Amino acid sequence: MDKRVTGRLLKVVLVMAALALLAGVAWWALQPETEHPSLTSGNGRIEATEIDVATRLPGRLAEVLVDEGEIVETGQAVARMDTATLEAELAQAQAQRRRAENALETARAMVALRESELSAAQAVVSQRQAELEAARKRYERATSLVERNAISRQQFDDTLAAWQSQQAGLASANAQVLSARAAIRATESQVIEAQSQVEASEATLTRIQADLDDSVLTADRLARVQYRITEPGEVLGAGGKVLNLVDLTNVYMTFFLPTREAGRVAIGDEARLVLDAAPEYVIPARVSYVASVAQFTPKSVETESEREKLMFRVRARIDPELLRRHIEQVKTGLPGLAYLKLDDAADWPDTLEIRVTP
Repeated sequence: MDKRVTGRLLKVVLVMAALALLAGVAWWALQPETEHPSLTSGNGRIEATEIDVATRLPGRLAEVLVDEGEIVETGQAVARMDTATLEAELAQAQAQRRRAENALETARAMVALRESELSAAQAVVSQRQAELEAARKRYERATSLVERNAISRQQFDDTLAAWQSQQAGLASANAQVLSARAAIRATESQVIEAQSQVEASEATLTRIQADLDDSVLTADRLARVQYRITEPGEVLGAGGKVLNLVDLTNVYMTFFLPTREAGRVAIGDEARLVLDAAPEYVIPARVSYVASVAQFTPKSVETESEREKLMFRVRARIDPELLRRHIEQVKTGLPGLAYLKLDDAADWPDTLEIRVTP
């Protein structure tokens, strides 16, 4: 072979070897400083639980009290519905309750009246019994006297008639007692009916008041207003959405790990999150979810693993107390990296020591 050709080939081989060496050095230099055999990582995005504030009853939206991006506290009013119709129903229900209460008082007064009539009838019975006893004794004496012709037959007949009259009077008085008792039972049923009407009106008032309370839409947790879906003046049906909130106390990063690594991750394992927007901070988190069924990595998530391999979805949740301390800085949708230790005995490298904003 020509020496010149041999020299050229030798130069090409040397140049290729030098390039390969440089490429290898560059590859190692560009590796993250956190590369460690006991660590694994996955790309993901910061996510949070979203809540829709919606109406329970149909109606017109009167006012929206918050703007997009505003942070709302638990129990804070965020919107109000028009309550003119409910207020009219409330006034009507209050009038019905007053009428039912008056009917109840009238029924109770009638019971008291009937009880007094019963007492009077019982007193008349006692009187008639005493008069009957006196008439009986006069009749017995008259019977003895008429046999001895001490009194006339006419006097005896008058005594007999008086005794029989007292018997009839006693029977009439007893009938009055029975009638008074029946009247008491009738008026007591009126009391029960009136009491039921009062209770029904109270239930109606409670329902209307609950509807009025629900007309003021409130936040049930610490959250940020993400979207104003509806504006004042719009008419909504039951379940109509007014606002979309992001729960700032339930923030997490979702990422994917290959089978060989996901199998070594457990709920509660410590994680470290590094966001692309703030790589100088390392955020502590805990694994709150590991998928039990493998799935292909979604196309929207890029990983260093081969895409044809099955991946498991993992979720690392940030401590709610830490979130509350930095509530103004909490953002969703930010991409970043989640790091996990595959060996519990291993230490976190210096580059992944916890660093958060003061």
